[in-house]
Amino acid sequence: MTLAAALAQGRIDTGDTAWLLAATALVLLMTPGLALFYGGMVRTKSVLNMLMMSFVSIALVTVVWLAAGYSLTFGDDIAGGLVGGLEHAGMAGLGPDSVQGTVPTLLFATFQLTFAVITAALVSGAVADRAKFGAWLVFVPLWALLVYVPVAHWVWGPGGWILDRLGALDFAGGLPVEITSGASGLALCLVLGPRLGFKKDAMRPHNLPMVMLGAGLLWFGWFGFNAGSALGANGLAAAAFLNTLAAGCTGLLGWLFVEQRRDGHPTTLGAASGAVAGLVAITPSCGSVSLLGALVVGLAAGVVCSYAVSWKFKLNYDDSLDVVGVHLVGGVIGTVLIGVFATESMTGGAEGLLYGGGLAQLGKQLVAVAAVGTYAFAVTYGIAKLIDKVMGFRAGEEQEQTGLDLTVHAETAYDHGVLGHGAPVTSSASSVPSAQKVSNQA
Repeated sequence: MTLAAALAQGRIDTGDTAWLLAATALVLLMTPGLALFYGGMVRTKSVLNMLMMSFVSIALVTVVWLAAGYSLTFGDDIAGGLVGGLEHAGMAGLGPDSVQGTVPTLLFATFQLTFAVITAALVSGAVADRAKFGAWLVFVPLWALLVYVPVAHWVWGPGGWILDRLGALDFAGGLPVEITSGASGLALCLVLGPRLGFKKDAMRPHNLPMVMLGAGLLWFGWFGFNAGSALGANGLAAAAFLNTLAAGCTGLLGWLFVEQRRDGHPTTLGAASGAVAGLVAITPSCGSVSLLGALVVGLAAGVVCSYAVSWKFKLNYDDSLDVVGVHLVGGVIGTVLIGVFATESMTGGAEGLLYGGGLAQLGKQLVAVAAVGTYAFAVTYGIAKLIDKVMGFRAGEEQEQTGLDLTVHAETAYDHGVLGHGAPVTSSASSVPSAQKVSNQA
């Protein structure tokens, strides 16, 4: 069943509602999971700042989504497939009895909200260690309204041009979530520039157990992300659930295979990154491909993304935590391969190249990827440049060297700079910036 078909049923089903309630909670859990994943990958002096960038995204995006984001995404199209209207601004006209498909509309809106939240948080990984927290507080609401919301309407909203006119497929968010976050992350890291010591200093993850825990929570939450996108407790949800598990596994194995062949050592960071790469790639395709297709999609992502993360050193852009190499590249792989592996038994109609569909669906997928990637990059670059000109987006050199945890938040994750990465902390009051100084630096 397609998203459009599910939304057209118009009656509440208690089983579907119960499943979507659980799936919504699972997807919300992904953002704290991402915070741990990212927090373990940075140096000790900026751990808390990294956690805060994810957690504050929950609050900021929620306010924006309830005020206007939901309506602009899922309201009636008013601009030729580009954006919805404001008839539901402030959630107007939506109450406990409102129905979207077979679930309450308020639940559907909350489920979609969790997608917007995790997408904004994903972008933060590209600029870890060097972004002003105050600038991030301004960036997230603007980005959610001007980048995420329009793309989500194109793909999922009523009358959206990618959904209704182009006919490209995206089951759970390869375009609005993965490609949008990856392209936006690339734009943001180009505006801010590389970290001090990029390509010179060791910038290894400080806590790999934290990274593995975060990856595990992401994987757990991803079942709600993908299987929940069926919007019901049904066979399609079960197929998407199994495809998600399979692709995560082959992504992990593919990445480790490359590490063993290239470096001689399979690493825990590689295992976590490979699983995430496979999960990223299966996100758009989990409701379109067979189990065999899911295995191939995950494997392709694990292998290709393991090489893509090194592009930043060759092309000289500092994507701190590999948002581009994993989410942009993985999202492109998963979205494009729909045009190769899509089966009628999953899509209800469209077929990929290997199943007799010819090049038509593959072409549609490529157009969608190019359009979304270009739009997200261009608009994000403009937003970031504007913020940088008005208030400055890059943290000061002294802040970056000392660490954003102490200089911005007046806290440290570890006393005495565990592993030698953080500034020493003493009991003296002089070691903590005054409230005025913290406010100015933020």
